[in-house]
Amino acid sequence: MDARVAHCLLLWAVHFFPAASRTALRVLSKESKTANQQEDCINLIPCKDNGAICIQPCSPSFHGETSFVCEDRKWQMFTDACANLDVQSLFQRISVRDLLPSSGGHLPFVGEGKPMYGKPGDAEKYFGSDDLGNSNCQADFSCIIPDILSSPAIPGNIADIVELLKKISLLLSVNVDRGKMQSYSRIANHILNSSVISNWAFVKDRNASSILLDSVNLFAGKLLLRNGSESIQEHFISTKGYSVHKNSSGKSFDFSMEFNTTTKITGHVIIPEEELLKLPKTSKAISIAFPTLGAIIETSRLDPVSVNGMVLSVSLPQELRHVLLTFEKVNKLENVEAQCVGWHSTERRWDNRACKMKSDNISSVVCICKHHHRTFKSFSILMSPTMLRNAVLDYITRVGLGLSIFSLVLCLIIETVVWHHVTKTEITYMRHFCLINIATSLLVADVLFILAAIVHNTALNYKLCVAATFFLHFFYLALFFWMFTLGLLILYGLLLIFFKITRSAFIATAFCIGYGCPLVISILTVAITEPKNGYLRSGACWLNWYETKALLAFVVPALSIIVVNVVVVVVVVVKTGRSSFGQGCKSQDLSSMIRISKNVALLTPLLGLTWGFGLATIVNSRSLAFHVTFALLNAFQGFFILLFGTLLDRKTREALRMSCLSSRRKCSLAKS
Repeated sequence: MDARVAHCLLLWAVHFFPAASRTALRVLSKESKTANQQEDCINLIPCKDNGAICIQPCSPSFHGETSFVCEDRKWQMFTDACANLDVQSLFQRISVRDLLPSSGGHLPFVGEGKPMYGKPGDAEKYFGSDDLGNSNCQADFSCIIPDILSSPAIPGNIADIVELLKKISLLLSVNVDRGKMQSYSRIANHILNSSVISNWAFVKDRNASSILLDSVNLFAGKLLLRNGSESIQEHFISTKGYSVHKNSSGKSFDFSMEFNTTTKITGHVIIPEEELLKLPKTSKAISIAFPTLGAIIETSRLDPVSVNGMVLSVSLPQELRHVLLTFEKVNKLENVEAQCVGWHSTERRWDNRACKMKSDNISSVVCICKHHHRTFKSFSILMSPTMLRNAVLDYITRVGLGLSIFSLVLCLIIETVVWHHVTKTEITYMRHFCLINIATSLLVADVLFILAAIVHNTALNYKLCVAATFFLHFFYLALFFWMFTLGLLILYGLLLIFFKITRSAFIATAFCIGYGCPLVISILTVAITEPKNGYLRSGACWLNWYETKALLAFVVPALSIIVVNVVVVVVVVVKTGRSSFGQGCKSQDLSSMIRISKNVALLTPLLGLTWGFGLATIVNSRSLAFHVTFALLNAFQGFFILLFGTLLDRKTREALRMSCLSSRRKCSLAKS
């Protein structure tokens, strides 16, 4: 095939089938290929070096270039800057009147985004007399609409239109009336269309989607309200504004827009009445809805998380601090949880500290979001890591926690009654001392778990939520460290037979491990993350994960202790089975197996091994069986501690029976 023919065919594929060449973003460390090696790329000859770059010029009707990167011996498209729009010319056609100084001063001219200055009378030289006479075009930008809408929304044109909208927002956002806002919305709508989302993956500037959001927000913020309200509707961008004052009963912006050709989604912005009471005078509130921008931001790889609803921007008076947002979910599967977030323009990412979740159901989410200053804030919902929502799991959790709390209280009562009977030797004293602290830590943690849920769902009090999370973190860690102490005690009893430890030394060491280590970890976690507002996660009174990874302060110690305690159980099994090793008697083998199984059953809840099943829910988060198993084992952990740690212990049962007999004798003596 002739090289020119191959060149044309490749360009046709680039401009009309960009989605077919989509590839993952990667850091390119190698220099561009030479001209001869670029010929290989043009003729689709397999490449040799992964990471190599090939630059290809556009066809004569387009300006710019297309870059390819070598992946698995094939050239994959990386960026496509081929465009047929002349942004400078389009901007000149609409900017002459607005940029001409009324007093005959200097003429600002936009070149490469920076102002330049010329002498009065230079306008015709730069712009031409025809453009100077077209006042209607400059009034509402309408004359450039046909050129833009007739151009294909390929990556190069998308980048140019974003640049055009940015220039208009920075330099032509004076007296933004309905006509200007309509034209601006039609231009933005052209590149927000759901059919061109995949093309954003090849736009050279990866920040283009965020620049577009900032530009639209800036321009719409200058919108003049006619008769106290305004509404400009396009398929993929909608702008609404209202005059608000303290006597208003509450204002809401309702949006119902296309997400794609077959789906419509809704969104609502509500300014609460108690917020409006803060206004000293009549003010302006504006909101913009973007049904596809979340998918575009994800495609542009600014933030690779999935947005599950509209992006809603709001501009409120500086006196207003909170706004209520309702998002309809695009994905309404039962196992998809949502997370309320705000867009951080400076850092180009979603920030879950901007919002708190008020309610969440299968179809929609209500968020309470913070708003500061007279600037736009953009908000949406994310599709969080998959979590199963199932009535069976809720039922198991409620019943299990209730039974565990009752069982742990009963366990502590029994230990108090039999304490003097079962602590006659040093080793039994240490064992029951650990058991009491394990039961106490889990009891307090379970109660705090319920209180934390109540605090989050009703009060929405940040300080209370921080306090609940701190103590919840501390007591769950204390539970694991006391289980670790019990594991060390078991190893001491099995392996260090001739090494004696005094009771006072054991108590001091156990308290340092059981409560000292959790206290240090909990204080460090809150001290490091709370100043950055990264201690709490969005939607729950628990440790943050997405921003600061504070949750690792619980996960790492807990998993480490589980691993150590698994080793303890293995040692116990080996020691228990060694007595019958080498003997051929089947009855002794059976007795040994029963003894081993009993020891494993006794130690599993006491050493926290049931928490290890949580790894299965991470490996396969969609498996209901794994979630049910994990919920059963951990929600009922208090009951298992009572059963295996207290009731099935022979010495404890004997001591309890003796206490009951003693009580009966005392009662009969009292009667006589």
